[in-house]
Amino acid sequence: MIEDDAANREIWVDWINRSQDFKCVAQFGSVEAVLPKIPELQPRIVLSDINLPGLSGIEGVRRLKPQLANTQFVMLTVYEDADHIFEALAAGATGYMLKDTKRSQLLEALREVVAGGSPMSANIARKVVQSFQHQTAKPAAASIPPGGSDDTENLSPRESEVLDLLAQGLLYKEISEKIGISLPTVNTYIRRIYEKLQVRSRAQAVARYTTRSR
Repeated sequence: MIEDDAANREIWVDWINRSQDFKCVAQFGSVEAVLPKIPELQPRIVLSDINLPGLSGIEGVRRLKPQLANTQFVMLTVYEDADHIFEALAAGATGYMLKDTKRSQLLEALREVVAGGSPMSANIARKVVQSFQHQTAKPAAASIPPGGSDDTENLSPRESEVLDLLAQGLLYKEISEKIGISLPTVNTYIRRIYEKLQVRSRAQAVARYTTRSR
């Protein structure tokens, strides 16, 4: 956990440590404090604020990711603008959550990361979708692999439904409850979606989805 506000940091660390699935192995107030210690910690997940004293959280991801190939980085921030969102994702962040996220949502987001997903707060996911939709439209053929058809056509009706809910920003647990299937089944559908679309993240899957929807 990298967060300069000690009060907030203690709250989130407590949330994590009281869960059955996770334990916070270290907490820091700045990226500079993390840099010399992170290689020996080798955490599964790093939760980081963006607005930090000194180096920003995004710069922290950019510097730490090459040292931690198996670590997933999730931003926990107040910033909702597209510039911060896409800069963080481009730097190597796997997820992007807002600080008003509830405990249950934060823990579910961490589970989603471990399961191979890319959690985003609902309004963040909507901004990602809107950003793709507002980009200059390209000819439909440009989104279709040479010699092939649009991969989204290969999705089953249920996979298309799950992809639509992903694009709306729902977490895996929320998708499970929405359409009445188990969480492992949701994970299975999402793995199939990623394989069929040849993508590795929610953001990439949503990009393909919005291209199809035009």
